[in-house]
Amino acid sequence: PEEAGYSFLDADLFRHMGPGARGFGGIAGASLSRWYGSRRFCGRCGGALVPYGRERAMVCESCGLVEYPKLSPAVIVGVRDGDRLLLTRYLQGYRHWALVAGYCEVGESLEQTVAREVMEETGLNVKNLSYFASQPWPFSDSLLMGFFCDLDGSDRVTLQQDELSEARWFLRGELPVQPSRASLTSSMIEAFGRGEA
Repeated sequence: PEEAGYSFLDADLFRHMGPGARGFGGIAGASLSRWYGSRRFCGRCGGALVPYGRERAMVCESCGLVEYPKLSPAVIVGVRDGDRLLLTRYLQGYRHWALVAGYCEVGESLEQTVAREVMEETGLNVKNLSYFASQPWPFSDSLLMGFFCDLDGSDRVTLQQDELSEARWFLRGELPVQPSRASLTSSMIEAFGRGEA
């Protein structure tokens, strides 16, 4: 329940909260709260889960199964074509320009995820993958890994219409301003704009 002087707000506010460490701490706490709230019973035997004590985990009182917080690996991809960068817009949710992104599937390497996500979302082939940086992203319980790669073949985009509303090539000097400097996406777009990627 809400306490006097406090109220519930959407966790998205942490995207823009400063200083950065304060916002990150808030959303990391929200992520852990979601996880702890969804881990009351063991998925193997149905027994009660309790805090593990030795580390951030839950353990089943009946069978001893240990469960750790959910962390989904995902890629963010800057597709380059010379002095152009491909940006996309989601169909729902986040409405600003973004890079191609998606979750890794079981049995798939990060490199395979990059190629698959770019092909699924835009119909483009890529080559020359290079790692940029990583970032924990508690908004979606993810660990993001950023890559740049080069277009391999035609630049004609075939949009995945059930996920994206738009995709467009931007010249290095015409990139749109990003609303948040706290994201890996923004860092990658800015790095490309400065000629560093």
